[in-house]
Amino acid sequence: MGLALSGGAARGIAHLGMFEALHELQLPIGALSGVSSGGLAAVFYAAGIPPREVLRLLADTRFLRLVRPAYRRGLVSLTLLEKLFVAHLPGEQTFADLTLPVTLSACDLAAGETVFFNEGPLIPPLLATGAVPVLCQPIEYQGRVLVDGGLLNNLPVEPLLGRPDLAVVGAHTNVFNPEGPIDSIRHVAERTFMLAIGTNATPRLAQCELVLQPPELRHFRVTDLRHAAALFAIGYEHTMAQAAALQALLTAPAGDFG
Repeated sequence: MGLALSGGAARGIAHLGMFEALHELQLPIGALSGVSSGGLAAVFYAAGIPPREVLRLLADTRFLRLVRPAYRRGLVSLTLLEKLFVAHLPGEQTFADLTLPVTLSACDLAAGETVFFNEGPLIPPLLATGAVPVLCQPIEYQGRVLVDGGLLNNLPVEPLLGRPDLAVVGAHTNVFNPEGPIDSIRHVAERTFMLAIGTNATPRLAQCELVLQPPELRHFRVTDLRHAAALFAIGYEHTMAQAAALQALLTAPAGDFG
């Protein structure tokens, strides 16, 4: 199975619940491709850190303690978040230290294109994939100015396509809620963001053999970190409910997918 994980900010915590379910079901994962919060979940899972331990880490850590103001090209510096990654990820923090192949995607602001990373140092691409434009400072790496890859590609299936050994499963947490309120500037900004990244994910969802997309996530805002346990449970329960479909996908002849 090749798993492509979307962004979704706090909703991305549901990815951790999905990983927990996949582990309990003993379903093999051959490769991961992630962006933003999905990229972070993929890296921590591939680093061998149990999903519930990552959940505990998120629940115990206040976002404002991880970041500090920076006013050059973004409101937030990711320096303290970088220290958190270094403290919890193994070895020399390279892609080679991970137990599974992982590809992270970011957006090159200068070139206006998606960039994929799957080798070399791990921390710069990990910071870049979640550097929300305007909110966070861009990450300068390899001569590029990088921000959250969801801006152009919020379901990075491309690194998983064309491999007859992988059934591509999309893990999509950016679930649109047409009934959500739009009566404040905050609501308008959130709706605009959801529409923009939802549009670029739609054609990629069609390229997946199966999509894990918990509908209950539509009731949560992308900033609802205080509901981390509930978001984890939603991802877990939805994936367990799809156990039969996942098993069937993995037992299908190789020619039946891809």
